[in-house]
Amino acid sequence: MEPILIYGFPLGSSMGLVAAMEWLGSPYKLCRVDMLGEMREPAYKRINRRVETPAFITDNGDVLTETMAIAAWLEARDRERRISFDPLSKQAERMHQLMGFINTGFTGAFSPLWAALEMSPPDPALQGTLRKWGRESVIERHDRLEEMIGDTEFLVADHPTLADGLLIGVARWLDFHEVADQARWPRLAALRRRIEADPAVVRATALEGGDMQSGMRGATGHVDLAEVIERFGS
Repeated sequence: MEPILIYGFPLGSSMGLVAAMEWLGSPYKLCRVDMLGEMREPAYKRINRRVETPAFITDNGDVLTETMAIAAWLEARDRERRISFDPLSKQAERMHQLMGFINTGFTGAFSPLWAALEMSPPDPALQGTLRKWGRESVIERHDRLEEMIGDTEFLVADHPTLADGLLIGVARWLDFHEVADQARWPRLAALRRRIEADPAVVRATALEGGDMQSGMRGATGHVDLAEVIERFGS
């Protein structure tokens, strides 16, 4: 069977994995999940008990959760090295280093901002503290990533890789939460522009926004979440 990527909207980090699967070029299916609605229904816990996206159904019908586990699955099957590198190469080491940073400290820095936004019932004093903490954390993590960016067109090479996919799904949260102007980090801002202009990212972003005719090339169709839960949920 073709693997199925369960991606979330709005503004899911999983958008970058959709783009990565397009770069990989192997056939796959998609499953679209409203993270503010159906993801929070009890049935979704049969796919991911942590109530998160992305999730992934492998070609053997196994359920994978966690971005890094899904990325590792894709990397292991990237025989033409379109989105990764020889595992023993320095480029692979750098890619893994960047992916680890993006998926931990960089992504995690936004957690207080999401917590403040989603708090119910609201607690203005606590929300104010969370937003201050979140903004400071996001700015510090952006400072560190700015220092890590090299001279290649993309994070690791002159073509996008898994590291760029992980980055672009999360980096746009800076703008959504109105933390700071992108121009504060010129190297990162230029990198974001290059990734966002990539055709696969353009298509994945349009798809996330509800354009089901966005022209995805590798995707062979969508599978309804209820069907995915029924077939593969534990």
